Amino acid sequence: RVYEDEVCVAFRDIAPQAPVHVLVVPRKPVPALDGGLDAALAGHLLMVASKVAQQEGLMEGYRVVINCGRDGGQTVDHLHIHVLGGRSLTWPPG
Repeated sequence: RVYEDEVCVAFRDIAPQAPVHVLVVPRKPVPALDGGLDAALAGHLLMVASKVAQQEGLMEGYRVVINCGRDGGQTVDHLHIHVLGGRSLTWPPG
């Protein structure tokens, strides 16, 4: 684990899409961004994403991604935030 508190955990993705690819996952079951996420939890997860990026040394920049729904690329029915960095990231991603 890269980070852990009473609200969430952060760990490295098993199929990284960048040199640094960390998932920030709430402990509370939340199926998706539009499925029961309250403002306090959303804010906490984003603050942890920022903390993880700093901890991982992503000083030149990073990307934060939340996939929502099948067409949005969500493959797991549990909200999670991707923190990607460690190289120049292009847009659009795919």
